[in-house]
Amino acid sequence: MPTKFVFLILPQLHLLDLAGPDQVIHEAIDFNANFSIEYCGIGMEVNTSAGLGISKQKHYSKINFSENDFLIIPGASVKYIQSNEFKEQKDLFNWIYNCYQSNINIVSICVGAFVLGYAGLLNNINCTTHFQLTNDLQNLFPKANVKENVLFQIDRRIYTSAGIVSGIDLLLHIVESLTTNYLAHKVARELVVYNRREGSSPQSSIFLQFRNHIHNGIHKVQDYILENIHLPLAISDLAQIANMSERNFTRLFKQETGCTVNEYKTIIRVEKIKYLVKNPNLSRSQIAQQIGLKSEKQITRLVNNVFG
Repeated sequence: MPTKFVFLILPQLHLLDLAGPDQVIHEAIDFNANFSIEYCGIGMEVNTSAGLGISKQKHYSKINFSENDFLIIPGASVKYIQSNEFKEQKDLFNWIYNCYQSNINIVSICVGAFVLGYAGLLNNINCTTHFQLTNDLQNLFPKANVKENVLFQIDRRIYTSAGIVSGIDLLLHIVESLTTNYLAHKVARELVVYNRREGSSPQSSIFLQFRNHIHNGIHKVQDYILENIHLPLAISDLAQIANMSERNFTRLFKQETGCTVNEYKTIIRVEKIKYLVKNPNLSRSQIAQQIGLKSEKQITRLVNNVFG
């Protein structure tokens, strides 16, 4: 059964809060992730904060979840979210609370964190929201542990993200946790999000580093190296993939990525080693073969560099 991602469409919804995370899941599905998407609302046609209307959605009470599915609450107009009209949606808040009690993962984008607060889900939870609203969130829900200057927080199946675009970062993180870091890399590349960000940490997947450029030929070579690190990977062959001369290819690769081709191959090999050494059934010789090295001495040197 696929993991279901349900988006709650609220009045005065921010379009990017919905579209960014939604597109991450769509792209993952295109890369054969076992996901599905569904939408729900409060039973009426709504206008977004941009004035664009969204037709009537399935009422939230009609949604059928399985354990470990995801309910995603994109942000909406602050004025609406903090209005008495919205605060009176007690049935909605109870439904969100009950979803959480049924082992559904709850995700908020930007101002969506306030909805989680109304639902009683932020008590003693590390959470965040847009930097302009962290004080408001803390004051309104004093039992919450509101974090500033972070992109997203994850605490006991409660996922909260900062302003708008950080929702993409959070959903990429979720995709990676449910699939592989390479699939998340492919999704990020499809979205042209090469310099991906991770919560409060400046580190990101090695497959997403050295990607903060838009040169298609170099991207093709990087993809080829990732998928064929067990092969010899001669410069002449890589230059042909990039449709360049060898001299121009090596110059542009260093210019666009900040490292040489050989340095990049070593970086990818080291990352592969981190996973392969966890398999007790693989010898050093077998690991060397899988990452394109010929001797155990070479693999030992790389392993020592990784693990000291």
